[in-house]
Amino acid sequence: MMKKIILISLLTVASLFSSSFKVGDNIGVFSLPNQFDKKRSVDPSVQTIIVSFEKDTGANVNNFLDSKNVDFLQKHHAVFIADISGMPSIITKLFALPKMRDYKHSILLIYNENDERFIKEEGKSTLYRLQNGVIKSISFITKDDLEEVFK
Repeated sequence: MMKKIILISLLTVASLFSSSFKVGDNIGVFSLPNQFDKKRSVDPSVQTIIVSFEKDTGANVNNFLDSKNVDFLQKHHAVFIADISGMPSIITKLFALPKMRDYKHSILLIYNENDERFIKEEGKSTLYRLQNGVIKSISFITKDDLEEVFK
């Protein structure tokens, strides 16, 4: 009986990471660590999620957010997520995290390369628009689109 419970639990967790979010999906509640290694929850109050998968797209979003007030993301019911799973851990610890800690905004981090919840397009960040935790639209944006995202 205990083996069945463990197996079901593992399959449930695996299914969370095995398919990408689609329009109409309810994202539920999930947590990711930020650049200070503090867990932050993404819940139905979030209306905008921006996810970057590359160094350049992440830098563009960070530069944009760094030019805003410290509570900009919170006021806009938004989160910024950076997928750093492909980065070697030594580079992450020695260079990337110290640089990220200089930013005044929170950056949620994906360390697990098997986390495929978010879709990506090369050279762009992914923008998820949500309402009550349900994905209403998914689009791909560049740094030139960031100001328009928050109007």
